Amino acid sequence: MKLKPETPSKASDISDLSAAELLSMVEGLQQELAAKSAEVQQRDQAVKQRDQYIHILEELLRWKRVQQFGASSEKSKDQIHLFDEAELEVEIDALREQLPDDVKEDEAPPAPRKRRQRGFSDKLLRERIELTLSDEDKAGAIKTFFTKVKEELQFIPAQLKVLEYWQEKAVFEHNGEERLVAAARPAHPLGKCTATTSLLAYVITSKYADGLPLYRLEHMLKRLGHEISRTSMAHWVIRLDDVFKPLINLMREVQNSSDYLQADESRIPVLKEDGKTAQSDKWMWVTRGGPHGKPSVLFEYDPSRAGKVPVRLLDDFNGILQADGYSGYGKVCRNNKITRIGCWDHARRKFVEAIKGSKPQGKGKPNKVSKADVALGHINKLYAIERQLKELSIDERYRIRQELSVPRLEAFKTWLEINAGKVAKGTMTRSAMDYTLNQWPTLTGYCERGDLQISNVLAENAIRPFALGRKAWLFADTSRGARASATCYSLVETAKANNLEPSRYIQHILDHIAGADTVEKLEALLPWNVDLERVLKKVPQID
Repeated sequence: MKLKPETPSKASDISDLSAAELLSMVEGLQQELAAKSAEVQQRDQAVKQRDQYIHILEELLRWKRVQQFGASSEKSKDQIHLFDEAELEVEIDALREQLPDDVKEDEAPPAPRKRRQRGFSDKLLRERIELTLSDEDKAGAIKTFFTKVKEELQFIPAQLKVLEYWQEKAVFEHNGEERLVAAARPAHPLGKCTATTSLLAYVITSKYADGLPLYRLEHMLKRLGHEISRTSMAHWVIRLDDVFKPLINLMREVQNSSDYLQADESRIPVLKEDGKTAQSDKWMWVTRGGPHGKPSVLFEYDPSRAGKVPVRLLDDFNGILQADGYSGYGKVCRNNKITRIGCWDHARRKFVEAIKGSKPQGKGKPNKVSKADVALGHINKLYAIERQLKELSIDERYRIRQELSVPRLEAFKTWLEINAGKVAKGTMTRSAMDYTLNQWPTLTGYCERGDLQISNVLAENAIRPFALGRKAWLFADTSRGARASATCYSLVETAKANNLEPSRYIQHILDHIAGADTVEKLEALLPWNVDLERVLKKVPQID
């Protein structure tokens, strides 16, 4: 057995030890010191990891509190101002003056100035009410006249009315046999149905444009004099899905014929879906775009978020697709050789979240400028340029982006590459920096053309009414109901994109789609082919 050499504190006298024994004792002390040092290092490393983990948890906790109780605005009161938009405006004006004489500018229409509305629209129905003098008051006057002294806006409450259809029939006798001839009955999109097209349009618009769940509509209609169950209204909407489907398919063909689309997706709770639990995620997909003058917003329900869904929706599209960083769009981009560009809103939002999570909210001394603040300042430079380019032509936007945006993008990327490694992994700031660097090739894609957008905000704005409505009606009962909802949202949002009032447009479709037995008649119902003002003039006014 090898005995452990005694330490000097225990040895009575080390002068009698041989050189070999002294070396052995020193070696033992060094091993003991190394073990103690390694133990201290491990303990320090564990403390450092613990502190970093606590910091990450505190950051996430602050962010969750902001999510639940804080303002949803992405503006930060502590945000540093790294850029003066007045200087940018001077730069852009200087660049415009450098345009050669042979370059033809496509002058964009000036932005309409928002003025205070005085009076009411001349499109509203008007009724003249004359306030007259009595005969005694007018006695001896040489003349009388009227002057308009004020206008008031009156609300006419909705009402239900029963339409009774009486069909005239004629009996003819020929060779002792009677022949019956009946007047033609108007075609109804649902065949036998107790609801007129105006009521169907009202139900669709109330739920999918105004976010009213069917149980509220049930009570509202009951107050008007007749109770219609929410089950009946849900069945009407589901049956209309098949009626609208040819028109939606035609809109999809037109949309995919364009060279620029935006896409997004959002969760939708569906209680009864084959192979899935009620709590599992199902998805509502949206694509926005279309040829010039033919914009459409199309929703599609699918229980899956896999890449096969965009492959099906974008089957014959091969232009530019703008979406967030979700990998599910990768397959269709590879198959169809689609150019993909990213969304700066998503990148910016991650830095905003990092700022809110890293800084305690509330009053007090101004917080120290963080790396997330600096990154957000770089991104805001890009948005400031876009605000100044909004009213310029496509060619001018492209040229100024190359002159101003591209250098600032390169400077931002260099800053990210230098500073990303200095931020601890797992923090929200590091995650935002890594996301931005990973998505960099797609995030810079908007500079390749003047008509592209810096963000996917148009698609997000299109899906926002669905997200707001979902808070009211909460869920879809079946997959058929979810698909019908997607169809109705498509009609409502596409009508808005074409500056049409949704309820009037949907009623116009319902009035004519039963007789649309050819492609030409179906194309006439596309929103960019409908002039509702002209259509309304043909409808007789009913007192």
